[in-house]
Amino acid sequence: MFRLLLTVFLIIVVSFIFDYFEELNPGSITIQISPLESFDLSPVSLVLLSMGIGALVVTLLVGAREAKHLIMNWRSRRLRRREEKVEALYREGTHAFLSKRTSEAISLFEKTLALDPNHLDSLLWLGNIYRVERNYPEAIRLHQKARSIEERNIEVLLALANDLEGAKRFEEALQTLKNVLKLDPGHLTALMRKRDLYMRLEKWSDALDIQQRLMKATLSEQDQKAEAGLLVGLTYEVGHQLLTRGQTKKARHSFRGAIKRDKRFLPAYIGLGEILVREGKLKNAAEIFEKVYTKTGNIILLHRLEELYLEMGEPGEIIRVYQDAVQRDPQSPVLKFYLGKLYYRLEMVDEAFDLLSTLEGPQDQMSDYHKIMANLYLRKQQMDLAVEELKKALGLKKRVVVPYRCTQCQYESIEWAGRCRRCGLWNTFVALPWVDASGVEPGTAATRPIPYQGIAAPFETV
Repeated sequence: MFRLLLTVFLIIVVSFIFDYFEELNPGSITIQISPLESFDLSPVSLVLLSMGIGALVVTLLVGAREAKHLIMNWRSRRLRRREEKVEALYREGTHAFLSKRTSEAISLFEKTLALDPNHLDSLLWLGNIYRVERNYPEAIRLHQKARSIEERNIEVLLALANDLEGAKRFEEALQTLKNVLKLDPGHLTALMRKRDLYMRLEKWSDALDIQQRLMKATLSEQDQKAEAGLLVGLTYEVGHQLLTRGQTKKARHSFRGAIKRDKRFLPAYIGLGEILVREGKLKNAAEIFEKVYTKTGNIILLHRLEELYLEMGEPGEIIRVYQDAVQRDPQSPVLKFYLGKLYYRLEMVDEAFDLLSTLEGPQDQMSDYHKIMANLYLRKQQMDLAVEELKKALGLKKRVVVPYRCTQCQYESIEWAGRCRRCGLWNTFVALPWVDASGVEPGTAATRPIPYQGIAAPFETV
């Protein structure tokens, strides 16, 4: 009621004011709205009309601004609700994955991406899950999309490099790691991954260059020691690769570099000996092997000497070396076993029997030992004893017919190698059947063995 009265009052006041000013301003103004049309207005009416039009324009502008504000608020609230839902799904997905509910995690991340296809963290996590599931194409697709969103995101680039490596697209993985190093030249993870890829591709020189850079980085004492061991192994591999290419001078330099860093690194010594063998300096190679054996006491060097002297046609020399070694360490069953096996190999039946029949050691683990003894008893016409030895050999669960074992992963091989084929560490092989107590320390492919000429291999099954 009050509003109605107020409105009536305002109309009366406006009418009074209009009449008052119209009397004060008589006459009219012609407004031409087209060449043929016009109308007349009093000055007061014109003023009021102008004020009314201005008020209308202001009202429309204010109304448009308020409408825009309302629409923006509505959209903002809608986006905020969607973002909250996306984040909630993302958190649930990470929790499900960490709880090892992989299928549920995949479903939650896919729902997250359905709401926000450019959610970087979901793309990263889902791609990592697919990589774990060995679905490399999907992992690559997701991480490439994440990269398109943030080209300079190092975490995304490292994940993509992992995917490409898993898919065996090694050159693309290397290029991705190079992109990381362009953004951060000292990124340790990228450097190590790049080095490992070069090792996998047997690009030893490139791997060695990176390893030398890593040695200058600030690392813990334990990591520094591990990287130093790897540096020795890579230096050896560069030498070995150079040797296979016939570049003996450069190979010799690499082998000596490995020895300089680790005086007990056996593969480098054997590499130096092989260089001399290739150069036809067999005596010099034998001297090196004998000298290093005297220094390290490693049985593997005696195996190399056995190969070398028999190739040279000098079995007496390797017998002398073994006998000298047994005299220096008469309690060693390992030396006696391999000397007896050498006798057997050279058809020195009596000497083999006299030595092996007195051998003390873990014979319950030695199939080869019992086979040799059975054969020796057969040659001596002692059939009952031969049968007993054969029973022992056939009844053993463990069949030792390989001479070398990796001390790190227990991989066994019939041929010695500077690097274990399974665990990838160098300088880890020891001679069977007993673990050589004087064996080399673990360090860090394979050196090509010298072939036997016309003589049975010393480690063949009897």
